[in-house]
Amino acid sequence: MTTNTSVTWLTQEAHDRLATELDNLSTLGRDDIAKKIESAREEGDLKENAGYHAAKEEQGKMEARIRTLTVLLRHAEVGHAPESTGVVVPGTVITAIIAGDSSRFLIGSREIGGSSDLDVFSEQSPLGAAILGLTVGAKTSYTTPSGKEIAVEISNVETFTG
Repeated sequence: MTTNTSVTWLTQEAHDRLATELDNLSTLGRDDIAKKIESAREEGDLKENAGYHAAKEEQGKMEARIRTLTVLLRHAEVGHAPESTGVVVPGTVITAIIAGDSSRFLIGSREIGGSSDLDVFSEQSPLGAAILGLTVGAKTSYTTPSGKEIAVEISNVETFTG
């Protein structure tokens, strides 16, 4: 479970989609998984009951998603994408030269990407943290989890249009 309570920017569409998902998981999802677990229990010995263990694992994943969505929605800032001023901020689309290759992506929660084809990097990711606050033309680098240093140059910052 994430305990990071930083504010996450969401579009109204993303907020509504996630609120609907949370409602469905908290009601129908819990009812469905309870029925699966009860049905698997009736099959007998729980130690060797693959259906029971699979249902319990599914329940754990669902409860983790419910907790994640609850925290995310509780601390979400809902509104329009920030108007681009050429500065990298959450909710903007960035074009950057990363390790020599051009890449276009969104900075923010993966949940705001929705049906967009854009890759999404959180502002807490190594790349996101390294470029937040930078302007067009700025150069920096970041360290990957494996320890590799990657050069980045910001080429463009634009408003996310969904």
